Amino acid sequence: MVLPRAADVVNRRLPRFQADRSRSIVKGMEAILLSIGNELTCGQTVDTNAAWLSRRLAEAGVRVLLQVTAPDDLEPIRAELDRACARADVVLITGGLGPTEDDLTRQALAAAMGRPLVLSPFHAEQIRRFFSTRNLSMPEANVVQAMFPEGSTPIDNTAGTAPGIRATCGRATVFAMPGVPREMKVMFDRDVMPWIRARAGGAAILSRTLNCFGEGESAIGERIGDLMRRDRNPLVGTTASRGVIGIRVHARGESPAEAAGRLERTCAEIRARLGDLVFGEDQATLAHAVAALLIEQRLTVATAESCTGGLIAKSLTDVPGSSAYFIEGLICYANAAKTRLLGLAPELLAAHGAVSPQVAEAMAAGCRQRGGTDLAVSTTGIAGPTGGTETRPVGLVYIGLADGAGAVVTEHRLGSFLDREEIRDRAAKIALNRLRLWLLARRADRGGGSR
Repeated sequence: MVLPRAADVVNRRLPRFQADRSRSIVKGMEAILLSIGNELTCGQTVDTNAAWLSRRLAEAGVRVLLQVTAPDDLEPIRAELDRACARADVVLITGGLGPTEDDLTRQALAAAMGRPLVLSPFHAEQIRRFFSTRNLSMPEANVVQAMFPEGSTPIDNTAGTAPGIRATCGRATVFAMPGVPREMKVMFDRDVMPWIRARAGGAAILSRTLNCFGEGESAIGERIGDLMRRDRNPLVGTTASRGVIGIRVHARGESPAEAAGRLERTCAEIRARLGDLVFGEDQATLAHAVAALLIEQRLTVATAESCTGGLIAKSLTDVPGSSAYFIEGLICYANAAKTRLLGLAPELLAAHGAVSPQVAEAMAAGCRQRGGTDLAVSTTGIAGPTGGTETRPVGLVYIGLADGAGAVVTEHRLGSFLDREEIRDRAAKIALNRLRLWLLARRADRGGGSR
């Protein structure tokens, strides 16, 4: 069979050299992930493959050194392969194994290996059969998917047409897999992960994120600075996202049990230092933490929101089982709505203005009384970008929390540098956190969680 022209051209340009055999790594295996595709480099598609592979590699104790993205262009792919294969023990490639002119992974891998592409009649027939069993005629362009760098090993694709490739290049073992997530995951679990586990020596990397709210990243970093040394195991790092500080803990061990022990000890130390700043782990939100405390203490809550526009109510009802604690949420945006729904006196609004501690207090108290709940939360503020003044700037928010003893209001100046969405989101989180801290204090005072 005549080779497709693109592959033939590539073969004539390949440098000829003998690749070194990759060394067998028992412990401390390191990997680099290479994602291929213009849709990735242009931002049209989010690379979920790299995140999934990183998590799976951590399960086997493999450290990911880099996640690299390259366009559908022969030279950039080849350059990144050269760098990765000189540094890592394992290189995992996703994408670029299709039948079109812009699918160049196999050509770039052949170039990096210094080998020609050769046709596998067996895999060409497999691809033809894939089409014929579906009563389809195979385009001749698909023949290129049955071509592999000389000396490499094809990997069957049981979920699509593009076989994968296993090859030795530089010091690395390279696995090239399809970019389609479903096809990639099947191939990785069946053929790649067993190979990795057999050479990783039973090591494991376990990870956890402790979520914090109430202090900034730098302040939290000062409290746990000695735990964040880069020569330490577990590795500890922080990230900030919309007011929530995530403390990431990655523990490596020669066995899962050893890694788990290190992870638990470091997480316990972080919790001891940060106390109530930690509200949950991994995907848990402030609303999850509040919900658990409300259910534990068998309390109910209602919300009266102006500037946050229902975000607090949404967050609380996003949690399954919210009917056990959430009674109602009112969006009292206009002054007339505050009077009609919450019973605020027009004179109060006229005297102090809608954005004031007096109005926030009355909103919380009125919401609790009319809803018949144990607790009520209120918000009123200036979310911007307009409406601010010198004395009441954009970002000024008052949050009220009412219980059986009355209502307490706190003032928050979130800053006009935040946009409207950020101010509303931050105000909602602060309100949820105030509710959480109140519930924690009540639990401590009562010595338990029952009503």
